[in-house]
Amino acid sequence: MFREMRRKEKQLATEETIQMLERTLYGTLALLGDGGYPYSLPISFAYKDNKIYFHGAMQGHKIDAIKKEPKVSLSVVEKNEVLPEKFDTLYRSAIVFGKARVLSEPQEKREGLLALIEKYSSEYMQSGQAYIEKALAAVSVMEIEIEHMTGKEGK
Repeated sequence: MFREMRRKEKQLATEETIQMLERTLYGTLALLGDGGYPYSLPISFAYKDNKIYFHGAMQGHKIDAIKKEPKVSLSVVEKNEVLPEKFDTLYRSAIVFGKARVLSEPQEKREGLLALIEKYSSEYMQSGQAYIEKALAAVSVMEIEIEHMTGKEGK
């Protein structure tokens, strides 16, 4: 179903790809948007237990697209260094494919938001948990169940 990477010598091991997802601060989420046009947007996200979590408003283009077509992809770039004299780049990137859903159960939403707090604000866990409780009803939390992912590195 998913294509194999053509340049296999550049493919990263799954564990290295997961570590990249844990370190990278943002990615670009690709969805099927209105009128069949692709819709991509930058998101902050957290990886946990073979899932990607992210949050957003309770309504809008992102939510509508996920409800219409749950198949999505997320791409991240951890490193990108241009080598102008060599007409090349040094890079590390990953692509994740999966099915997204809007979480509806409060406990699921808490877990997704907690994963985000752990990644971006780990030194503020106690106040982060209080923040989650205040924001829970006013925020949507989405989850991508990862079906396939690849990491790639150009050295």
